[in-house]
Amino acid sequence: MGKDNSTKNSDFNRVLGKWDIFTLAFGAMIGWGWVVLTSNWIMQGGVLGAIIAFLIGGFVVSLVGLTYSELTSAMPKVGGEHVFSYRGLGINASFLCTWFIILGYVSVCGFEAVAFPVVLEHLIPLTHDGNPIWTINGSPIHLDMIVIGVAGSLLIGFVNYIGVKSAAFLQTIFTGFILLVGLMLIIGSFFYTGSPVESSEVWDTSKLSVGLISVIIMTPFMFVGFDVIPQAAEEINLPYKKIGQILIISVILAVVWYVAIIYSVGTTLNKDELSTGALASADAMQRIYGAKWAKDLLVLAGLLGILTSWNSFFIGTTRSIYAMGHSGMLPKFFAYLHPKHKSPVNAIIFVTATSIFATFFGKTALEWLVNAGSLGIVISWSVVSLSFIILRKKEPNMSRPFKVPYGKLVGILAFVLSLSLIYLYLPGSPSALSSYEWIIVGVWSLIGIGFYLWTNKVYGKDEIRKNMEEH
Repeated sequence: MGKDNSTKNSDFNRVLGKWDIFTLAFGAMIGWGWVVLTSNWIMQGGVLGAIIAFLIGGFVVSLVGLTYSELTSAMPKVGGEHVFSYRGLGINASFLCTWFIILGYVSVCGFEAVAFPVVLEHLIPLTHDGNPIWTINGSPIHLDMIVIGVAGSLLIGFVNYIGVKSAAFLQTIFTGFILLVGLMLIIGSFFYTGSPVESSEVWDTSKLSVGLISVIIMTPFMFVGFDVIPQAAEEINLPYKKIGQILIISVILAVVWYVAIIYSVGTTLNKDELSTGALASADAMQRIYGAKWAKDLLVLAGLLGILTSWNSFFIGTTRSIYAMGHSGMLPKFFAYLHPKHKSPVNAIIFVTATSIFATFFGKTALEWLVNAGSLGIVISWSVVSLSFIILRKKEPNMSRPFKVPYGKLVGILAFVLSLSLIYLYLPGSPSALSSYEWIIVGVWSLIGIGFYLWTNKVYGKDEIRKNMEEH
């Protein structure tokens, strides 16, 4: 790979502007977790603990985001992590890094397919006619929930099939609506004059010792999304320095968003209301404005948040799979682009199928997917951070349109803190993955090993290196 291969013509169409990539990243990060999970964060860590947890998680993600910003501006190639880790650490690390980020992305897509009917039910009550088809871990699976999840999967798949610009257009509209509704909640909470929540309840520190860690382990899943930008780098029509700037700005604004939402909900609803309400943010919105329309408006924002997150990660997943297929680390079947739409068709079919598969596991799958996917994400972040450190030393003269100040310190901190996050998921940690979650990680790892052995036998490492050098 040469010193700077950013001028190579891409097989993709460069059609994404700065607002497109900002909404792809920010829309992915805010998603809908702030609508349905805020009460969980506050009940586990208290308002203060939840805010501290998101500030800590946001600090770690900001450091990782800085490494991504520099590497994306230096190597604006489809696949992002796939290219960074290969150039820094070689084939094996590149396979590991990309395969595990795909686990994280696929988990999000499956998560959204399951969550879509769950949130929709708060706007349009579902009848659940007849007995459930089956029950998993005590959670009944109804046909109507599966049908809605499948329909959502097919819709997202079709939008991405007809081209990234169409997906970005919907992303822009939906993210704008979410921002408007979220700001209504945040600003409204500062002027709320109803029954105030006791200050001692808001700033309760009794849950900090245990609850803080419980919330921190969820933050990677909430903040993942900025790394969708490098996945679609060959489709962005911007100066490379600007790409890096927008990436890190989106991370910082997501941190501010989550902290503000936690504070707004925690100062509007008391403990009893937080523990009994299914959608605390929506309940807080209704309390502030004194009308059910306000609650419904926020639930609608949450529903659109599912679609923005789903759409972004669908783009990220399919580009990662395409990059692995293009290099020969996955079957080249996955590297096929539609001649007109320039969309990775076979990768889109694969991700659509995995999203549909997730709908058959119902609500029980939500927590499994969050935790298993989060582990995959932080593994990938640690490999990218290490690649950043090595490339600073190995290729000091590489063109870096966006260069991080104090790069060595930032890289080391990002790497060490990413490893620390990995520890939180391992056996022996209070927040270790459950047996079901380890099954997901284990099965995914075995599939990866199978692909690794097969592609090395069929294509060989020499061909893979050649493909990567030409990429």
